[in-house]
Amino acid sequence: MPLVALLAIGAYLLGEMVEKQYGLLGAVALGFLTVGVKTKNTACLSIGAVALVVLGQSALT
Repeated sequence: MPLVALLAIGAYLLGEMVEKQYGLLGAVALGFLTVGVKTKNTACLSIGAVALVVLGQSALT
């Protein structure tokens, strides 16, 4: 049970870091990625992954 709580806290902190770095679109992309992994939905997974890559590339330039 404590391991699940630690993982939940880690996921929350990761979401906050992404939202701080990339804004609302980053949080939405992370949400799509998470939903895609949990439901094994390749469409949501692909949308989230591509959005994060695009945001990451725009942050580097």
